[in-house]
Amino acid sequence: MTLTIRQLHRHFVGEAAGVDLSSPLDAETIGEINRAMDTYAVLVFRDQPLTQTQQLELAKSFGPLDMGLKKLKKQPDRLEHAELADISNVGDAGGTVARDSKKIVTNIANQLWHSDSSFQQPAARYSMLAAVQVPSSGGDTEFADLRAAYDGLPQDMKDEIEGLEAEHYALHSRFLLGDTDYTEEQKQALPPVWWPLVRTHPGSGRKLLFAGIHARSIKGWTVAEGRMLLMDMLEHATQPEFVYAHKWRPNDLVIWDNRATLHRGRRFDLSQPRELRRATTLDVDTNEKAAA
Repeated sequence: MTLTIRQLHRHFVGEAAGVDLSSPLDAETIGEINRAMDTYAVLVFRDQPLTQTQQLELAKSFGPLDMGLKKLKKQPDRLEHAELADISNVGDAGGTVARDSKKIVTNIANQLWHSDSSFQQPAARYSMLAAVQVPSSGGDTEFADLRAAYDGLPQDMKDEIEGLEAEHYALHSRFLLGDTDYTEEQKQALPPVWWPLVRTHPGSGRKLLFAGIHARSIKGWTVAEGRMLLMDMLEHATQPEFVYAHKWRPNDLVIWDNRATLHRGRRFDLSQPRELRRATTLDVDTNEKAAA
């Protein structure tokens, strides 16, 4: 199998072909995909009808798995494997869930710009999202290139933010949306972590602007001033110039690098099913280098 890439955006994102992701990948193919990820940060694979088990095995090829916010859940969900995240508005019986369901809050929270598991250490490396059902319109996923965003900052801003650290907290985005019904045990289950606002991507060696909705303060700054800077950086990083919008088709599989991108889902008619499932890997062997 030979991996081929067609670039979809001037800064990043490649449409990948020539690989059957349902079969176990050999070391050479894994290496090709890793190198492509270092360049493009997002890879789109079309026509990959993976079972849940095949998707999980694919993710395991790239490292240990991340549970993320599923650490806060006490009850099982409808998927076959606990390591898969159910990114859907579909209930256990197969129909769409009520608009006031906790699951809908999760869907809406996913519409905020974020990097998966930036609220923990180690954070996430790759996320792999597979499309099962998609609505007739809306429900796209947008990606922002944090490397190009850093490159696009004026030099005086680069100088100002160099060396700053941002606090990332798992429930910050939920609190912003009024979703505050958590026990003290849940609030403490994933304590805040600190990441440099300017990081170096381990694979490409490029500097990037590590912003996102999980970031809630800047070390040594007042809350108000820190949050304004974080909002300014997030607004800069998500300008149309740096963003690719993916329009889902059933059996799409999209892999993205959480160390180099932000992403968000877009609004859709909640009466229509939108069913995707995600597997995510931990950034275990580059964590210390990326944070240095």
